[in-house]
Amino acid sequence: MKLREGVEWAVHCCINLSWISPDRAVPAARLAAFHDLPTAYLNKQMNALGRVGIVASRSGPRGGFRLGRDPERITLMDVATAIDGSAQAFLCTGIRHHGPAGTITGPATDRTTCTVAQAFSTAELAWRRQLADRSIAELADTVRRANPAAPDQVRRWFDQP
Repeated sequence: MKLREGVEWAVHCCINLSWISPDRAVPAARLAAFHDLPTAYLNKQMNALGRVGIVASRSGPRGGFRLGRDPERITLMDVATAIDGSAQAFLCTGIRHHGPAGTITGPATDRTTCTVAQAFSTAELAWRRQLADRSIAELADTVRRANPAAPDQVRRWFDQP
């Protein structure tokens, strides 16, 4: 499964925002600067998160982004879907019914499930369930356990002008 880099960026931003006061909005430029990312592209990712309520935005001089709901209620699947969409990763085109293979596998009217499509579908479902079972809060806690100073360091960095 290949996800665009925007998914990684969005997850990291959500973790950072989970450590910042929910009353404070962080500008996209500041979020981008923290990881040396292009602001315009990160802003697109943040706006995609905003369209589904993962983040909320505020305009104006004190504007920016903050989490739109509790980090416990934001899953990795939520973020991946907001950024990359919900289309299936594997699409069966029915080639088993074309060319000489069609005479071996049966007529195109045979609507039994393609074994290849079924295998990919099962794997994708497992992948989606794993992402749906992991929250931003859980990842933030894992980072904090590995580096107990991380939340305070992130807050201090974002508090600097």
